Amino acid sequence: MHISLPYGHQQLKAEFDGRIRQVNVLTSQRQTTDPIRLALAAPMGSPPLRELVHPGQSITIIISDITRPCPSHLMLPPVVDELAQAGVRDEDVTVVLALGAHRAHTPEERARLVGPEIAGRLECGDSDPKQVVYVGTTTRGTPIEAFEPVVRADVRIALGNVEPHYFAGYSGGAKALVPGVCSINTIQHNHALMVDPQARAGVLAGNPVREDIEEAAALIGIDFLLNVVLDGAHDVVVAAAGHSVEAHRWACRALDHQSKVYVEKLADIVLVSAGGYPKDINLYQAQKALDNAAAVVRPGGVIIWVAECPEGLGNVTFEEWMVGASADDILARIQREFVLGGHKAVAIARVLKRAAVSLVSGLPPEVVRECSMTPYTDLESALHAALEQMGPDPNIVVLPRGASVLVSSK
Repeated sequence: MHISLPYGHQQLKAEFDGRIRQVNVLTSQRQTTDPIRLALAAPMGSPPLRELVHPGQSITIIISDITRPCPSHLMLPPVVDELAQAGVRDEDVTVVLALGAHRAHTPEERARLVGPEIAGRLECGDSDPKQVVYVGTTTRGTPIEAFEPVVRADVRIALGNVEPHYFAGYSGGAKALVPGVCSINTIQHNHALMVDPQARAGVLAGNPVREDIEEAAALIGIDFLLNVVLDGAHDVVVAAAGHSVEAHRWACRALDHQSKVYVEKLADIVLVSAGGYPKDINLYQAQKALDNAAAVVRPGGVIIWVAECPEGLGNVTFEEWMVGASADDILARIQREFVLGGHKAVAIARVLKRAAVSLVSGLPPEVVRECSMTPYTDLESALHAALEQMGPDPNIVVLPRGASVLVSSK
């Protein structure tokens, strides 16, 4: 049996010999539809976009940054068409790429994300976590400081994709604004809620992170939402538009139908890819695939994590927390202080307490070892070592796109 796992812009392959009888490849089922324009034509809980906007209004469209697989270049033209049909002029429309706490884009990256048509037609720029204004405080005490041009706009349209999120339940929805266009102070306060047991993938009701995000976004205001669900090839299979919560919830249910998978038995070995580019652009982003792997590996098992990481660890604070610290050290530290960036180290530390992690990446081997993981440069070697460790006839689970499925054991 052969398997293939995404790795950056390529695929890594491995082969199981005839002695291995239990290999379960978990992937989602693709659904066929013509989603984006259909969603805009029949929005949920909202009039069509063309009926919401008026000539002379300033319109801001918030889209995802380069670390997300959201196909903004496909979503923007239909949205702009809706605005044009309402008589809105191009010069009154701005596209804001929501950076959150991530790095700024190069001009080439920005043009690629929005697509050539929009890049040559509309003003497009990154959000700035330092150019913010205060709009209020949530009931959980999160001060909301948002990018001033977004706050000042007459109409805010949020675009995004929906997939499982390891502490906000799902991505998409109001996350475009919070943390998308907020200050580091706001993001840190919100993300500190991840220590709550209800802050986990697949949970919306009672999830303090998601509830805080949506309360915060309501203070800023989302006038219209367009979210998509992608398949394993990053093609749009489902879209939802309209009210920021109602449309998001529908997309989450659609994602569950497509992507929720079950295992009968916990695995001895889990092979998990972050999903290739851009999900494995750095270790900070690739982390999201680990939670699903941890959900199906037995205690004491082995996770083989495949993530190219051409941009290294991806975050200075994350690196300071991870490198040279044990899992116990990291978990003890978060009890003393919550620091944005350190929260990713905590998520990895939780997995390391459950299973050994072998990392197949382009990172320097000494850095991987300092992060309490075993480094490999090829999948075959990592698999051979895991098979030697687990003994004859292990139960193996493969997650080709670990961040895009929601896994649980029956």
